[in-house]
Amino acid sequence: MLNIDKALLKDVRDQIESGADKELLVLVGQFHAADLAEVLEALRRDEARYLFRLVPKELKSDVLIELEEDLRLDLLTGMTSAEIAEDVLEGLDSDDAADVMADLPEAKVEEVIELLEDDEQASDIRDLLSYEEGTAGALMAKELVQVEAKWTVARAIREIRRQAEELDHVYTIYVTDSEGVLTGRLSLKHLLLSAATTRTLVSELQSDKEIISIGAQEPAERVAKVMEKYDLVALPVVDEGGRLVGRITIDDAVDVIIEESERDYQLASGISEDVESRDNVWTLTRARLPWLLIGLAGGIGGAYVIGAFDIESNPGMALFIPLIAAMGGNVGVQSAAIVVQGLASSNIDTGDILSRLSKELGVGLINGLICAILILGASAALGFGTALSITVSLALLCVIIFAALFGTFVPLMLDKYKIDPALATGPFITTANDIIGLMIYFAVGTALMGAF
Repeated sequence: MLNIDKALLKDVRDQIESGADKELLVLVGQFHAADLAEVLEALRRDEARYLFRLVPKELKSDVLIELEEDLRLDLLTGMTSAEIAEDVLEGLDSDDAADVMADLPEAKVEEVIELLEDDEQASDIRDLLSYEEGTAGALMAKELVQVEAKWTVARAIREIRRQAEELDHVYTIYVTDSEGVLTGRLSLKHLLLSAATTRTLVSELQSDKEIISIGAQEPAERVAKVMEKYDLVALPVVDEGGRLVGRITIDDAVDVIIEESERDYQLASGISEDVESRDNVWTLTRARLPWLLIGLAGGIGGAYVIGAFDIESNPGMALFIPLIAAMGGNVGVQSAAIVVQGLASSNIDTGDILSRLSKELGVGLINGLICAILILGASAALGFGTALSITVSLALLCVIIFAALFGTFVPLMLDKYKIDPALATGPFITTANDIIGLMIYFAVGTALMGAF
């Protein structure tokens, strides 16, 4: 593992500029594929293409898998179909190969697949590309160890040796019937140590526990949840008829978890597209502008609410506008964040909305009372007067209760209608709470200020 810092990148750039290919080859030989991918992403595109051209054939496939999609596509575009087939796909598992091919135009995909010498690999890639992106089928690999329940231990061991040549790790052995329907699993240890003779049938050794599997059309998020819940390092994938079609390993599930968390974080921050700091100005602007416009509209709405209230007759109320808006937004985001987290981990049932709202009502009431008492005492001590102090404290109580309920209700409803609930923890909640919170504040002020 090398320390990739500015000095190293400068050294790489200088050698690229001077055309010092021999020195670059020595340097590239010291990198792990993930480190080399990090270097390529830190370089300009023309520099990355130059350096990637020098990467040894046996390392190119591993480097490509570590790259972000846009740079990977750029590098693949500069390669011929024959180079992709020979230098890239031959060194990849079926799932990684399908990921690489998914970036390419359909015509080039067919051209590359036709050039593959391994017919089984070509068939596997075509099969994986047929699944919709974001499903378990698109995420799985075809390489696995599979035996039939009616086989003897001797035959099973022969088949395992043959199939294991394509695998780096044998996590488990899957047992199927003659039609390929998944019926159980078997550990390698149990196979080798528990059989009475080599003529013992696999069906006598396979686990009696119900095997956990997932349908090929299930969403990738479901894959991550199942593997997390049952502490699995590999998850078999079956088709509609229950036939074993592939497996998903924990590294792929971790990638899904990271992608989902990054996407949810961006949505919660008011970024509508999957972007990174290295993206161009237009892409970053396009991703961030929509929610800024919503926030702008919300600000205009808040200004209208303030303008509709006779603030001149009660100028002291203007001093607490930032407090009301800030507290409403904070409480709403807190409530929404807890619900979104619960939905993501399947700890909250969207069908039980009333129970969740009643619980949040209690939390909002307690928090609201504490904050209201504190602001009542603080405003009175600072000499704001009895009328204004009571108005602000009562309005704050109402705003906190509303924000807690609103922040809980919105993500539950979004999830119920299959909309990403992470949207609720961003500008949507804060903007809505700003406007409605101010309306509550001035409604309370109108009702109470005239009573004193």
